[in-house]
Amino acid sequence: MNSAEKMKIVSIVGARPNFMKIAPFIRAIEEYNQNGQVKIEHVLVHTGQHYDDNMSKAFFEALNIPEADINLGIGSGTHAEQVGQTMIAFEKVVWQEKPDWIVVVGDVNATCACSITAKKENVRLAHIEAGLRSRDMTMPEEVNRLVTDRLSDLLFTPDRLSGENLLDEGISGEKIKFVGNIMIDTLEAQRKKAAELTIEDILRTNCMEGHIDVRSIGLSSDFALLTLHRPSNVDDPAVLTDIVHFLTNELTKDMKLIWTVHPRTEKQLKAFGLWHKVLSADGLILLNPLGYHELLRLNMAAKIVLTDSGGLQEECCVLGTPCLTFRWNTERPITLREHGGASVLVGNDVGHIRIGYSQMRQENRAPSRPELWDGKTAARIVQALVSDQFPKKPSTGEIPQRRQSCNG
Repeated sequence: MNSAEKMKIVSIVGARPNFMKIAPFIRAIEEYNQNGQVKIEHVLVHTGQHYDDNMSKAFFEALNIPEADINLGIGSGTHAEQVGQTMIAFEKVVWQEKPDWIVVVGDVNATCACSITAKKENVRLAHIEAGLRSRDMTMPEEVNRLVTDRLSDLLFTPDRLSGENLLDEGISGEKIKFVGNIMIDTLEAQRKKAAELTIEDILRTNCMEGHIDVRSIGLSSDFALLTLHRPSNVDDPAVLTDIVHFLTNELTKDMKLIWTVHPRTEKQLKAFGLWHKVLSADGLILLNPLGYHELLRLNMAAKIVLTDSGGLQEECCVLGTPCLTFRWNTERPITLREHGGASVLVGNDVGHIRIGYSQMRQENRAPSRPELWDGKTAARIVQALVSDQFPKKPSTGEIPQRRQSCNG
């Protein structure tokens, strides 16, 4: 390998969950370029899948992600519209940039669309966060995971269970690289900054307009943290009504509840006639969607987290926050109690939620750090991309391993 060797990587973000995963990858490339033997040129493409440009910009700034080199401006739409329009626009990027690698992260529509385009253009494809499986084909994300992993040349897995999933599906072990969880890279890099925030300032700054006066709120006692956004939890009026009644009639009698309200959830609460109930409930604090550091700070202090977010499941595992996951399945089983994590699946049935809450509300924090969740995942990914693109050349007289094994 010589100093003249160069490699171009195009990576893609499409929606907010991608931002926390791409930030450490970009930093790892910058650090590699300071001392590495290969010069990596990196091009960041933002498909614009996330409908809130202001929110995207805020996350880029908070996580110190450079402005995207290319923004496709896809916007919101149906799954088919987003995938189709992204493929059309990204194809032109591939023609223009001629990358050696296309790197996709996570499981959003942009991940699937750009993976298909990469392989149709015969460009090598790497997937960060490969091998996650919920076994629920009604989830669009599961379809995106399956398609992306089947097409990828390198599959970077966050845990051993994910690697086993890929082997069971017939994917060659040579393609699978166990590197750890890149989300934890971001958590470790941002933990100190989050810890410097005060909970009172977070409440005061982000309290929803028309809600209670946060100056009257005391958080000297325990509090719970809630996020809720999945269609299975917020689109059915009976389901959402039962959840709201449990929260306002039972949970808030034990401790205060901080609820960061997703725009989809707010819309449905109003449509189902539940908005006034949550606005007027004692002990319930409604916040606008939060930035990464603000939400991390609340997670660091919460007695218990109630969520349907996969990313929060992972954070709770490392932070040790007891976590009730409002889903019947998860693509992140490593975070569950039976695998040493902090999360318990309770679905959206209030009976299960009540039992889970009763059991977990008395528990103390018990941090659990799965193998290679050490904040160094991105560096391992960059090194693997370089090594696969430029395999070690045999020295003079050295017989390559494959030839040696063939000739005995």
